[in-house]
Amino acid sequence: MLPAAREKETHHHEVPDEWFKPKEKDEQQAELVVRPSLSYWQDAWRRLKKNKLAMSGFFFLVFLGIMAIFGPVLSPHSVSEQVLSNQNQSPSMTHWFGTDDLGRDVFTRTWYGARISLFVGLMAAFIDFFIGITYGGISGYKGGRTDNVMMRIIEILYGLPYLLVVILLLVVLGPSLLTIIIALTVTGWVGMARIVRGQVLQIKHNEFVLASQSFGAKTKRIIRKNLLPNTMGPIIVQMTLTVPTAIFAEAFLSFLGLGIQSPFASWGVMANDALGTILSGHWWRLFFPAFFISATMFAFNVLGDGLQDALDPKLRR
Repeated sequence: MLPAAREKETHHHEVPDEWFKPKEKDEQQAELVVRPSLSYWQDAWRRLKKNKLAMSGFFFLVFLGIMAIFGPVLSPHSVSEQVLSNQNQSPSMTHWFGTDDLGRDVFTRTWYGARISLFVGLMAAFIDFFIGITYGGISGYKGGRTDNVMMRIIEILYGLPYLLVVILLLVVLGPSLLTIIIALTVTGWVGMARIVRGQVLQIKHNEFVLASQSFGAKTKRIIRKNLLPNTMGPIIVQMTLTVPTAIFAEAFLSFLGLGIQSPFASWGVMANDALGTILSGHWWRLFFPAFFISATMFAFNVLGDGLQDALDPKLRR
């Protein structure tokens, strides 16, 4: 190749210098955060929304709560209204869930029973929450001899047959809504206390707790401000599992005749009243209370599983 041609070819492949000029710096763009920061609870809610099964359980529980409040109001029939001429009617436009052997509207009684079941479940969960976090927080934070004594008490209570204690209390105190709540919470808080104690033992030696101790903060304040906020994830999950357990226990006790008494309605009472009508073809009397007991327990359990994944700090991204 001639020197002139080689020189022309080299000149043809040269890159202009202006292509390599550095980009002008913009301090505002440099400090710009591409993704907005999320708090622990915002990130947990974002991950919970991605769990379709947990969200379906959540929306079912919201629907159940709304209908428990407004369902009996929407029905033109009273919960204890007896019309013997309408006994054992199948579901229709007049009686959406049919009627029972006394002519009472099953739709109205189903949602009235939802009120009682949800009230018992939520009250049992909240009582277990307050007793459990107080007892478990003190036991885990104090440690030593105090922890040993308190844990031996928990082990004694944990060894008692839960259902047997509840039945004995109901027999002694008499069946009523208040008695059921008391019976369910006598030993029901033990599981919550053990979970709180285990969480407190893990974090009580962290720097932020030692800093509060160095500033002279009292035990009550350290537990309330430093320890409990960092253990709320497992506590909330435990509460979502306590509610269906209490609901099932109330339905079971009412089914045995030890819970809510007629003419008041609960899912357990309705199932007990409908038990003898299975062979007669009155399926709706047992189907609706049994369905809502099962669906409510399933919804709380899948929501609890979803919350357990959403509140796990190891899964944060």
